[in-house]
This record gives sequence, C-alpha cells and structure tokens, in this order.
Amino acid sequence: MRIGIDVGGTNTDSVLMEGDTVLAGTKAPTTDDISTGIVNSLDGLKAERDFDPGDIEAVMIGTTHFVNAFVEARRLVKVAALRLGLPATASLPPMVDWPQRLVEATGGRSYLAHGGHEFDGREISPLDPDEIKRIAADMRTNGVEAVAVSSVFSPVNDEFEVRAAEILAEELGPAVSISLSSRIGRTGLLGRENAAIANAALSAMAQTVVGGFERSLADYGITAPLFLSQNDGTLMGADYARQYPISTFSSGPTNSMRGAAVLSGLEDCAVVDVGGTTSDIGILVNKFPREANTEVEIGGVRTNFRMPDVYSIGIGGGSLVSAEAAVGPRSVGYRLTTEALVFGGATLTASDIAVAAGMAEMGDPSRVAHLDKDFVTAAVQRIADDVAEGVDRMRTSSDPLPVVAVGGGSILLPDRLPGLGEMVRPDNFAVANAIGAAIAQIGGEIDQVFTVAPGTRDDVVAEAREAAVDRAVEAGADRDTVRIVDFDEVPLPYLPGNATRIRCKAVGDLKGV
Repeated sequence: MRIGIDVGGTNTDSVLMEGDTVLAGTKAPTTDDISTGIVNSLDGLKAERDFDPGDIEAVMIGTTHFVNAFVEARRLVKVAALRLGLPATASLPPMVDWPQRLVEATGGRSYLAHGGHEFDGREISPLDPDEIKRIAADMRTNGVEAVAVSSVFSPVNDEFEVRAAEILAEELGPAVSISLSSRIGRTGLLGRENAAIANAALSAMAQTVVGGFERSLADYGITAPLFLSQNDGTLMGADYARQYPISTFSSGPTNSMRGAAVLSGLEDCAVVDVGGTTSDIGILVNKFPREANTEVEIGGVRTNFRMPDVYSIGIGGGSLVSAEAAVGPRSVGYRLTTEALVFGGATLTASDIAVAAGMAEMGDPSRVAHLDKDFVTAAVQRIADDVAEGVDRMRTSSDPLPVVAVGGGSILLPDRLPGLGEMVRPDNFAVANAIGAAIAQIGGEIDQVFTVAPGTRDDVVAEAREAAVDRAVEAGADRDTVRIVDFDEVPLPYLPGNATRIRCKAVGDLKGV
C-alpha cells in the first residue's frame, strides 16, 4: 500500500492506495503547523480504512509550502549569485529584473567571474580558482548563507560550475548550501540562473519542511521511504528535495492532472482542478501535463526550469460572490467552513451558490434558501463561462478535447461547459491531487544543444534518449519500466555546426515499490 498526500493552501488531501485502487480518501483543512495537518490526514485515513503502518511501502507528498514562501518573500536566506562568464555576460548582472522585495529578502548579492562555455562546449575563458577564492572570502565576510552558481551553457558542459562549487565548499564550509544552475534549469542563462537563486534562497526552509514530514511519519510508525512530487508529475526522494525545493513549485496542479489521467482513463484531455481559491487548467498529453515551452514567471521572477503549462483563474469553493453575481478572485480560503453562509458564517461564497443551485450538499441548505433564483443561475453561468474560456485559451487546435473536472471545488461546475460539450467527473475526483501523488513515477530529463554532423542524427538522438533513461534510473526508476514520454528536437539555424536543441524526458516505476 502507498499513501499520497497533497498539502494545499486550503485543504490537505490524502489517499490510501493499493495499486491503482483507492482504499480510502480524506480531505481536511490545512493547518498552520505542517506536521499537525499530516497527522490529522493520516488519522482520517486510518478511521476510514484501518491499516498497519508497517504495511506502507512508500509515502508521496505534494506541497505548496516552497512556492508560497518564495512568492510571499518569507523564510528566505541570504543568497549570493556567482555567474561564470567573463568577459561575456557583464551587461546584465544577476537578479537585474527581480522585484525589489525579493532582492531585499535574499540579500541581492552577486558576483561575476571568468569561465563559461560556448554552445558546443568550447571555453569562453578559463576558470580562475584564485578569483573564486577571493569571491568566497567576500561572501563569508558578508554572512552569505547559500550560493547559486551559474555558467554560460552549463547544461552543455557543467565542468566550471562543478569546480567552482568544490572551491566554494572548501572555503565556506558545509553550513553554506550551494545550488548549481545546470542541475535545475534549461538552456537560457538568465532564466536558469534565476531558478538556481530561488532554489538557494529556500535551502534552509527545505531542511525544516522535509525534516518535519519525516518526523511526522516516523512518529506515526511509518518507516517507508518518503518522496515529494515534482513539477513534471514525477517523484524525487527526500534527500533530493532538500537540495532542490524549487522542483515542487507546481506539484499541486501537476498531481491533480496525473490523478485525473488515472481516474478518467484518458491519455489526452483538458483538466480543470477547482480548489478552494483558484481553478487550475492544464492539458494532458500522453497522461503527463503539457510543459511550458516559454519562461514562467514566479512571484515576478522569470525562470526556465520544468513547469507545467497551467492557466489559473480566481474561482474556487471559497470565492466571494458579489452583488452583481461576479465570482472571485478573492476567497475565504481555508476559512470556508466558518465563513460561508451554509456553515453559519456571513460571507456569500461560490459553495453557497452551489448548494442553492442544488449542485452540492453541504452545511445547512436552509441558510441559502433566501437567495434569488435568477441571481443563483447567473452566478452558476458566470462560473461556467469563465472556466470554459480558460479551457479554450489552453487548446492548441479546434479538435474535440475531453474535459475532466477534479478537485473538491469541481462541484461548482455544470455537467456541460459552453462550447466544449460534456464534462467527465470521475469517482474520487475530490482527492485527485493526492491520487496523482500516490501513483507518480520517477523521471529523468535532458535538455542540451548537440552538434549534429551529416549522417549522425540517429546516433545523436539515441544518445539523448539513453541519457534521459539513465537519469531516470539514477533517480530511482526501475530500468525495465522506463519509457520515453516526451521528445522535442529543434534545429538552431542561428548557431554554426548544425546545432540542434534536444529535450527528452523518460519516466518509469519506482524501483522496489
């Protein structure tokens, strides 16, 4: 058996699964204390279906803690950004376009040093160890707690990043965390560098949060390995999560989409995940979320690491409803059970509208019986129209596309969306995010620029595919189950030597589980 837990901003959802079968599922309000929320969710599962903690083979957790902390600029450490690229790249220093609040929260310290490579692996300039040591001394003087190292075209050749990290570790000691951009982002210096800085800023929080998860499970008697959900629908071990907390940033919507794939049996579809505050809309391709091909802004910072292509609108179960029947974007969030009309509160929410319209059963229906029927109908239509428009924006063709509704808030949606046809609402839709976490696989990806000489394309493609498979196996996948789920090949005519960017992603089942 496996346990999947998704810790959202409003609710903590949990499932107990055996294979693809859901044995129990619970939904409870998220608590300020992470550990308490997880223990409560485990208690809820045990009450619904008793289990021996020793029979649990693995626990998978998806969390929004890290992305929320970064966006809100809280619990971040003092970071130094070291870029290797001189004499190139000096015109735009690190963090040049960051919001001031995040610059202040992370210390805003940056350094430029010699190094870097061209797209084909040739050096821009040699790495100077003495220069790195002088920079390390200045970092130490200024109380730097974490370092983000970036280098020009490091996804092609990470030699200088690795060497610089070794020197920094010797000079600064084990207390200072070091993040390498080549391990986090894709080709494109500024976006990759930004992702590494954000990751470094969360390094201390990662130790605390992941440690809290482990202690909660241990106190409950669960000794099974812990995994955290990544942005691309795959898993990472607890130790990896401590190093790369940024990999969890969009794990919530991703888990919901993966859960929708399992529950609906569809491989290609649109997914609408309606939570307490927002509705996240994404597209499944071959059972995995379609990834964003452009830079993704997080808290006003442009990044280019693996992120699902998700469009969010401010409609959820806790959304406020105005006198004009407009719904959202403001929400009562996790206070729904105390502030909504049906629960004895004084705030008109989307959940109240759903109850008044006969679409849901919760709380005391008599408390919304006074609502005007035309007003209720208008609010329901407004929700349907806004969600349908969001799905339409995410489509890339006019071909029919099934729509799957998941999340506890999907009770707000009608059985048909305007212009899109019938909607699928599978069993256990309310805890699809936790199911997505529980059934997630291990993945590996490469994103590099290759020189493709005449007659060598097949060999280069095979090399890229094998590298992706190897990375999945290194991350803990069973090699016999690994398959390629995404492959993208883009010639780069503005670079010499038949340069081609190849992105390849492989996934497989967790080894031993």
